[in-house]
Amino acid sequence: MKYISTRGETAHKPFSEVLLMGLAPDGGLMLPEHYPQIDRCTLDRWRGLDYPGLAFEIMRLFVTDIPEDDLRDILDRTYTEAAFGTKEITPVRTLSDGIKIQALSNGPTLAFKDMAMQFLGNAFEYVLNKEGKKLNILGATSGDTGSAAEYALRGKKGVNVFMLSPDGKMSAFQRAQMYSLQDGNIHNIAVKGMFDDCQDIVKAVQNDAAFKEKYHIGTVNSINWGRIVAQVVYYFAGYFKATQSNDEQVSFCVPSGNFGNVCAGHIAKQMGLPIRRLIVATNENDVLDEFFKTGAYRPRNSAHTYVTSSPSMDISKASNFERFVFDLMDRDPQEINTLWAEVAAGKGFDLQFALDKVGGKYGFTSGKSTHADRLATIKQVYEQDQEL
Repeated sequence: MKYISTRGETAHKPFSEVLLMGLAPDGGLMLPEHYPQIDRCTLDRWRGLDYPGLAFEIMRLFVTDIPEDDLRDILDRTYTEAAFGTKEITPVRTLSDGIKIQALSNGPTLAFKDMAMQFLGNAFEYVLNKEGKKLNILGATSGDTGSAAEYALRGKKGVNVFMLSPDGKMSAFQRAQMYSLQDGNIHNIAVKGMFDDCQDIVKAVQNDAAFKEKYHIGTVNSINWGRIVAQVVYYFAGYFKATQSNDEQVSFCVPSGNFGNVCAGHIAKQMGLPIRRLIVATNENDVLDEFFKTGAYRPRNSAHTYVTSSPSMDISKASNFERFVFDLMDRDPQEINTLWAEVAAGKGFDLQFALDKVGGKYGFTSGKSTHADRLATIKQVYEQDQEL
């Protein structure tokens, strides 16, 4: 399996190179040349696997330049009961109204980002050791990515982490998780502004190919393909736990800030997982909800991005959205270059003509919540089910 850029001007690359790369040299995001297709027979075979076994079967389709025994070892060391508190890794519980909750936050930092970041830490160390390289990770976080990345990479050989976060905008718990780490390879940098300002700095550095190469700079943000491919696994795992047979369909409702999580769901659906709907759930920063309802994509600047009670989603420029639009535009890099030039100019774009395809072929729909909605739902579920 080789990887291509959404902007179309990067040579096709193997997984290990893409893992260390982050943003492509042409400013685009890396995606596989094609999505592997999973038939009913394969789904039947996968249904009984444990989480590390399922992860191996899925990821071996995307990671073809790491020997399979080594890949299996990386995954066996990553997805353990010790790290995630349960052999199931992502257990599914059912509420009294029939809605099912997939637990993705059982890892070391209690954030769903641990699901991919724990893999990334072990994969980075493996590839860097094999190639005799060092890597300086420059990342941006609105809360959960930073702590998950730092806990996954603390003490890892050949890796330094420089994590940008918006000063005073994260939860006190997340700030304490990050700033209390004393490992020599972890460096926290507070930026005056919002998450999008931190992300803009990371993207500016990522876009300076010469600087990036000279200082061996990579990223752990969800622009890193290694993050997305690890997240694809739990859509399959959740589907198998939520259903009795592979004849059933499931819809996933996914809280969305940077569009990485639901992008992994999109890839799982394109591979053949029987997903009916992918529900993009936004908070007051509802740029993505506006797109899926109207076709208009209008990213906002920091002054027009709200500080909310779900700070990890306080994002108005969703990096991974470009991966989905690339598929939506039939993988035409010229279209992507044109559209994102409009984004860079502060205008955004309108794809109203593509809305039928969004809801039909791709199964996307969306909604937004307010602070009051979130409190009411937490209260209601606790009163009905004694589930927090």
